[in-house]
Amino acid sequence: MRWSKVLTAGLVGGIVNAVFGFLMYGVIMSNTFRKYSPEVFRGAENEPNMMWFIIMPVLLGLAGAVLFAKTRASWQAGVKGGVLFGFWVGLIGFLSNFYLPLTITGYPYYLAWCTGSIIVMEWMVFGAVLAVVYKA
Repeated sequence: MRWSKVLTAGLVGGIVNAVFGFLMYGVIMSNTFRKYSPEVFRGAENEPNMMWFIIMPVLLGLAGAVLFAKTRASWQAGVKGGVLFGFWVGLIGFLSNFYLPLTITGYPYYLAWCTGSIIVMEWMVFGAVLAVVYKA
């Protein structure tokens, strides 16, 4: 495992993950989230620091890149292997997403399905990016 490749792949993958998340959650799903706000989500006056929406995907990207590098022999070569890696990691996120309706009053299962599906797609894109950057 070459740490320079792992760090580069993690940073690039994390940035792509942040952009993908912004497009999916901030653009495509924004009306849906607005529909459930403020009953489920914070109102506009309590919005979190937006910097965390960039920092967290990059940190997850670095962790995902280390996991990918450590288990690389288990995956197919190329983008196909990266997408498969992303699918399995995303599936963990998808399933854990169903705790939200149990713990947040008013959080609908419909939204858990939507965000869970986005999580799987997000990690599949991340896996493809990892495979491309790691191979280069």
